[in-house]
Amino acid sequence: MILVDPPLWPARGRLWSHLVSDHSIAELHAFAREVGLPVRGFERDHYDVPEQAYDQLLAAGAVPVSTREIVTALQAAGLRRRKSEVLGRRLPGSGLVRPPRLRRGDLVAVVAPAGPVPADRLARGVSVLESFGLRVAVAAQVLARHAELPYLAGTDAERAAALEQAWTDPMVRAVVMARGGYGVQRIIDGLDWAALAAAGPKVLLGFSDLTALHQAFTAELGLVTLHGPGVTSLGGPVDAVSREHLRRTLLQPELALDLVGDSATQTLVGGRATGPLVGGNVALLAAQLATPHSRSAEGAIAVLEDVGEEPFRADRLLTHLLRAGWFLGVRGIALGSWADCGDPAVVRAVLRDRLGPLGVPMLAGVPVGHGPANRTIPLGVEAVLDADAGTLRAVVPGLC
Repeated sequence: MILVDPPLWPARGRLWSHLVSDHSIAELHAFAREVGLPVRGFERDHYDVPEQAYDQLLAAGAVPVSTREIVTALQAAGLRRRKSEVLGRRLPGSGLVRPPRLRRGDLVAVVAPAGPVPADRLARGVSVLESFGLRVAVAAQVLARHAELPYLAGTDAERAAALEQAWTDPMVRAVVMARGGYGVQRIIDGLDWAALAAAGPKVLLGFSDLTALHQAFTAELGLVTLHGPGVTSLGGPVDAVSREHLRRTLLQPELALDLVGDSATQTLVGGRATGPLVGGNVALLAAQLATPHSRSAEGAIAVLEDVGEEPFRADRLLTHLLRAGWFLGVRGIALGSWADCGDPAVVRAVLRDRLGPLGVPMLAGVPVGHGPANRTIPLGVEAVLDADAGTLRAVVPGLC
């Protein structure tokens, strides 16, 4: 039921009402769209509505109640939100908002904000998500291709609009990237962050070039995001263990705290570190430097992976991050896969040479990145890295 109190609250030269739902935020957003209320009027758990719209809301079906009844209804429905639970920019060191876990029957949207998508692997990946008991809606844009830039899945405007539409749809509980590939950086500055924030916390899942989106969502929304297999990865090389870890992360997150499992790891620098998880694809982390959305490794455990970078290029990327101060204050480093990066022994030597002098616990062989073993990492969640024991474990689930 949609409830509205009388326009009694003065602000900006007018009187205002509060519009709420006693059932769900999704119901509230749907009603607001029907009556034409702007998204910018949403605040935490209600819409602020000017007195001129009060009669229109009643005519549309909103039930008039007192302000006390508004508060009581929100509390009874579990919808009263503290400021700390509202999406938006966070001060450095502040905790991030964890999205709610998924349940069987929830709707998941698939979008392609970067490179073009192979249809066969897309279909197989959708089947994997459906096997989790989820409903999947694939955006019409997903199989698009830019007419002049064939490495992009449609124009920047098309890719940004698909992402925004999926995220702000009140029925969608998670937005999963179809694949990575170059292109995410081109749309970040065009996203309507106020509208994305107003839609509330949801699951964002992807990896590789989606690192840019993880960093932007952290910076703009203060949201924990999931670095893990996209849809075409699920329909391609990702192994059964990683698929099961993703399923648990989404639906039973308390069973997905172990981020290494039985994978063989190697201790490069011994010790133990605690801090929030940050990182992703090294090339994208370097490309994000000097932008408003670069989130450094200060006070955190950096999870790093890459693909197709020869040892000298990996050296160049890491050196650039070091010189730019990205690693200042890092507490630990978890190294994932470096697929197709040349001789593994030389790559390992580069990593040890560049990052070893930081003197923090460093573990290699963590099952993250471009390969069959790609565990889902909740970026922004506190974790413990024990390089001596070869473990990386989240302190709390990525989803609440």
